[in-house]
Amino acid sequence: HAHSFVASFKSLDEIKSNSIQGREGVDFVAKVLQWRKTFGRTNTNEGELTAFISFAQAFPNRFLALIDTYDTLNSGVWNFLCVAAALQEMGFKPIGVRLDSGDLAYLSCECRRIFREVEQKHGFLSFGKLTIVASNSLSEDIICDLNRQGHEIDCFGIGTNLVTCKSQPALGCVYKLVELNSIPRIKISNEVSKVNIPGSKQVYRLYNKDTEPVVDILMGTDEKVPEVGERILCRHPYNAQKRVYCVPKKVEPLLKCVFDGGDIKISFKSVQEVRERVALQLSSMRSDHLRQINPTPYKVSLSSKMYTFMHKLWQDGVPIREIC
Repeated sequence: HAHSFVASFKSLDEIKSNSIQGREGVDFVAKVLQWRKTFGRTNTNEGELTAFISFAQAFPNRFLALIDTYDTLNSGVWNFLCVAAALQEMGFKPIGVRLDSGDLAYLSCECRRIFREVEQKHGFLSFGKLTIVASNSLSEDIICDLNRQGHEIDCFGIGTNLVTCKSQPALGCVYKLVELNSIPRIKISNEVSKVNIPGSKQVYRLYNKDTEPVVDILMGTDEKVPEVGERILCRHPYNAQKRVYCVPKKVEPLLKCVFDGGDIKISFKSVQEVRERVALQLSSMRSDHLRQINPTPYKVSLSSKMYTFMHKLWQDGVPIREIC
């Protein structure tokens, strides 16, 4: 609000009209100043208050104010409340505040405390639930730290660290041939992680009795579909000693044909439906898979038949050297 010299305000004298959009003829500014007096906060920054009033006059139904320009707790939050109270009195609903600097956890808790006190003392219903938005170069690590500290933030504004993931700024992606003319193909490399799994496959997600996914298993498309209650051997793709049995309580196929001969074979979901599916998938995972530090790796395995076939093709593709 006062970050820019060109667009900043210095005093209430700069307000050109005392009315507000949709309530012409009512002295909105007078109501704001009356609440300022009622709250006993006549020493807040006047330029900031003028900016808030001007913003509310133009957008009375979208009043969300940045309150850390001067002093969050001694000026910003009270200037917001003066305008918010006047808006509420005139039938509008203020949205909340944004914090963009300082100790976000502490400031959000203090703002919430002040909102609740104003609600109780002056009878403004829902003021205790006003939205608190936090920004300021937020990242996954910072948000996890805020969650550990405890806060009253309702919404995180993430910009730079959403556009560019600093922990992995580039995503490596390689297409590898797995089948040609119905013949499985394998790429062999000295690096085990680069050896691909040959053939056309389907992936099944196996769930335990608590409806938690425990392992994804890759099987050839010609293999029998795993069944609920059936004991299945799941093998690590590259480590012969790593293998487990699983008796699933639920089996979910994951792969669907999207393109075939250039034609799209599925109907695309809406953004809201995609969001809901992601949230549902995450909520079904065990917490140790999702923790920020040292998460438990999720198991991705091969069926016994796929494991045997892959390693035979791998072995057949590597020539035997003569050493003497």
